[in-house]
Amino acid sequence: MENIKLTIDNREVEVPKGTTILDAAKSMGIRIPTLCHMKLEDLHYENNPGACRICVVEIEGRRSLAPSCKMECTEGMVVRTHTPRVMNARKTVMELILSNHPAGCLTCSSNGYCELQTIAHDLGIREIRYQGEQSTFEIDRSPSIVRNMNKCIMCRRCETMCNNIQTVGALTAVNRGFNAAVSTAFERDIAGSTCSYCGQCVSVCPVNALSGRNTQQPVLDALADPAKIVIAQTAPAVRTALGRDFGCEPGTLVTGKMVSALRQLGFDYVFDTDFAADLTIMEEGTELLQRLSKYLSGDEEVKIPMMTSCCPGWVSFVEQHFPELRDNLSTAKSPQQMFGAIAKSYFAEKLGVDRKDIVVVSIMPCLAKKYEASRPEFAVEGNPDVDISIYTRELARLIRYANINFNELPDSDFDHPLGESTGAGVIFGTTGGVIEAACRTAYELYTKKPLERIEFKELRGLEGIRSGTINFDGVPVKIGIAHGLGNARKLVEEVKSGKSPYHVIEIMACPGGCIGGGGQPFHQGRMDVLRKRAAALYSEDESKPLRKSHENPYIQQLYKEYLGEPCGPKAHELLHTHYFDRKEVVNMFLETDKDE
Repeated sequence: MENIKLTIDNREVEVPKGTTILDAAKSMGIRIPTLCHMKLEDLHYENNPGACRICVVEIEGRRSLAPSCKMECTEGMVVRTHTPRVMNARKTVMELILSNHPAGCLTCSSNGYCELQTIAHDLGIREIRYQGEQSTFEIDRSPSIVRNMNKCIMCRRCETMCNNIQTVGALTAVNRGFNAAVSTAFERDIAGSTCSYCGQCVSVCPVNALSGRNTQQPVLDALADPAKIVIAQTAPAVRTALGRDFGCEPGTLVTGKMVSALRQLGFDYVFDTDFAADLTIMEEGTELLQRLSKYLSGDEEVKIPMMTSCCPGWVSFVEQHFPELRDNLSTAKSPQQMFGAIAKSYFAEKLGVDRKDIVVVSIMPCLAKKYEASRPEFAVEGNPDVDISIYTRELARLIRYANINFNELPDSDFDHPLGESTGAGVIFGTTGGVIEAACRTAYELYTKKPLERIEFKELRGLEGIRSGTINFDGVPVKIGIAHGLGNARKLVEEVKSGKSPYHVIEIMACPGGCIGGGGQPFHQGRMDVLRKRAAALYSEDESKPLRKSHENPYIQQLYKEYLGEPCGPKAHELLHTHYFDRKEVVNMFLETDKDE
């Protein structure tokens, strides 16, 4: 590749031809502020509309300032990134952006994490000199995501993420001039769009125009109600990321401190969703073996490949984009919902209380879990199995609200019986973890032989699409894995066309799986952060005395005392679900607009 030489801030640098000034400066350690530009190389994501003009630089011989995110380097180019002219231009651009931006920073959930706020501070803006007209868009509140387009600066990061990376197609630019914003088709509420609630748009929004729905107050209300027994369940990915909000290095496991914090907040029981992950493996693994047995015996009606159903963003994606394939989804509920169903039946009976006296709060890395918990099929006579779902950042806020010194907390253990888990349950939090956990159990149930090796490292990694074959004592089980809905679409298109080579497919909607969920502390697409979070989960798996779901003594006790056998009548009633064709809802909106 041809290289060129140029000078940036009196320093010479050599870069490949086609490199932008922004990237060349970055390679030298020179920071040029950006708002609309975002480049996540490992995710093959780049948003580069060149719209905000915050990144302008001065080029010798050029009359006007140039946007560094769009301008390619040329041989002999001389660039200055911080001259008075450049700084004045950036400050003026920022003041114009702020002229119609809401000034409610103190009550904004992104306060302290907002990129717009940070750049305005760095540019020395201490007053709003230009008071412009304010936008008056209605705030759109879905079960998982809140859209406040009055804050939108038209960076269009969310649009690129939604359309190009996730291929959901829920967001697009609408209107022109002052009324321009990113919205849904026909400006419908997000609940009436094709949104899967994966939350990746929230992860890349620089200004909180898109945010997770806040449900902290209902948690505080439940904790203050003496008539309620309040139970917490914590997902595996949360423990690898929560510490980041308290100054810990990425991937630091804070399991024990998290449990202590939840107890100090006032939860009556602190349980582990990993227990329900072990339970999920018992049901999903058994279902896989049942389908495989029918398929290998020549049954042409059985739906193969079976697709995992742990991720609600992925399930929603299937229901809205590929409803004809919903029977390929495992009927097993997600660990969150299995936990809620068991807590309000088996555990409620052990306590001798009515299910309505129990409040189940899930702490999840995911925004889609809020939507999942609200689905009516996951309720008994209107009482939901999971009452409230909060995401990792919300838990961090609750800990601060309660003035808990997180870093000084002692480590505590989860409560029993729903707090005991195996290493297989822990690795649910990373891409490939669900199917690896399933293979550990399914292999031994099928072959009646102990595994020679616990770890299936051929199923691990952060490549967007992966595959592997696990030999079940002479039966090769072909496995497909994808994370990110754009990658998932590629595998699903193969299934739809009848060309899929796989027997089972694991899908996670978010990059990296749950460790990269839309409710986690923002990782800004840094794959090194996701790798550290994944490594932490694998480390906890290795440290567990039990690493196969079917060896969990509390799971064995649950089946013996209450459920019977995996995929039996009682288990099917409590732990399995069904799916819907939601494509018609979108089509209905399209037809309505045609009539208007």
